[in-house]
Amino acid sequence: MLFNTFTFIFFFVVAVTMSRAIKSWSLNKLFLLLISYLFYASWNPPFVILLWISTIGDWYFAKLIFNTASISRKKVYLFGSLLLNLGMLGYFKYANFVLENFVFLLSSFGISWQPHPLDIILPVGISFYTFQTLSYTIDVYRGNMPPAKSVLDYALYVTFFPQLVAGPIVRAVDFIPQCVKSKRATVDQLSWGVTLFILGLFYKVVIADGLMAGIVETGFSSEGTPGFLNAWGATLSFSTQIFCDFAGYSTCAIGIALCFGFALPDNFRFPYAALGFSDFWRRWHISLSSWLRDYLYISLGGNRRGKLLTYRNLLLTMFLGGLWHGASWNFAIWGLLHGLFLIFERSVYIILPHWRSKTNILFQLFWGGITYICVCFAWVFFRANSLDGAVTIISGMLGCHGMGHINRKIAFIVPISLVIFHWLMRDTTIEDAAVKMPYWLKSIIISIFIFCIILYWGGEDRAFIYFQF
Repeated sequence: MLFNTFTFIFFFVVAVTMSRAIKSWSLNKLFLLLISYLFYASWNPPFVILLWISTIGDWYFAKLIFNTASISRKKVYLFGSLLLNLGMLGYFKYANFVLENFVFLLSSFGISWQPHPLDIILPVGISFYTFQTLSYTIDVYRGNMPPAKSVLDYALYVTFFPQLVAGPIVRAVDFIPQCVKSKRATVDQLSWGVTLFILGLFYKVVIADGLMAGIVETGFSSEGTPGFLNAWGATLSFSTQIFCDFAGYSTCAIGIALCFGFALPDNFRFPYAALGFSDFWRRWHISLSSWLRDYLYISLGGNRRGKLLTYRNLLLTMFLGGLWHGASWNFAIWGLLHGLFLIFERSVYIILPHWRSKTNILFQLFWGGITYICVCFAWVFFRANSLDGAVTIISGMLGCHGMGHINRKIAFIVPISLVIFHWLMRDTTIEDAAVKMPYWLKSIIISIFIFCIILYWGGEDRAFIYFQF
């Protein structure tokens, strides 16, 4: 069930209405859990079983970890949780990838083997809820939180439908305490939640799908060698599409959750105004980047063991972060590139430490421009259908195939406008800007958004890009 469909609008209105009519908080939580299972089952009902396995397994592993005093037993139970979650994720997401690469490895030694491809369907959202349940058992193991007292609260944490299939990745320590006391969205929360939902739909329906998707599909699927302008037009368009698509989903999810009285963490903070690559990852997909930092990078040793090991940890973290997005070497290269960007940035700050504190606007534009251009080059590997396709686009961006021509000016106008908007908003939030805005202006902007959504909604209901991850 996609947010950008009339079916979901009906589902959402009925769910909010019924939730507000239920007086008992326990029954309300049970209702939210059941409709979350219904929401997930609308894609493929049997995969709800995987949710149950993950929920029940980590519920008991966390209890076992908390109730034993033996460090060695705690580690065994934690390993059981890791094996359960990563085992399911590995099988459904990476089994075919491993098999394909094994066949390629054999062929390089002159051994021909053609196995039957594994008929595996990727369960939607498995990467997201796997990371959520893992963070729960790891936090209990580290002593950051006790196990949840109510299995209902924990099950709702795992399954809460607004962010179930594409994030934000929520921490149990942030969500489960919200389940303890009865809550009902206030009028202000409902109003702001609906506003965020409209904003998210505008990002997705109008900008990502209506304006950018066609340009991106043409640019990355066309045969031949794109010229400089064609390659940059497609790449800049994708940088806009991927932000508006994913930030659109996250904004919708945060708004929908708020309508039920729950607060979800921000997932984007105007990333195309980042000053440097570490700043980019503090602004882009924040729930994933902070998860990788807290549960992978720090576990590997972080930056505590010298420069070379820090660089290794950065590369390995970003490499695995790339593979988390999909079973493809394109995603792995995308992750490695960001690891190299982070290493480059650290090296620059060692040589030129004053760069960290420079506030000159020309310097900020220079450093921010380098960041955005490098991020765009990396996006090519994220979007391209193959490594050869990525190399073709990159060579076009470097001018190896001539200048080409601009097929649609909007391929440059919309991305440049988005970057300018991010720079204007980089030190504030949507909430703060809305508070300072006159009521009549907010009403006009929301009305324009709704009009544009209706105007563009007549086309194809495209799934959100991050559903495939």
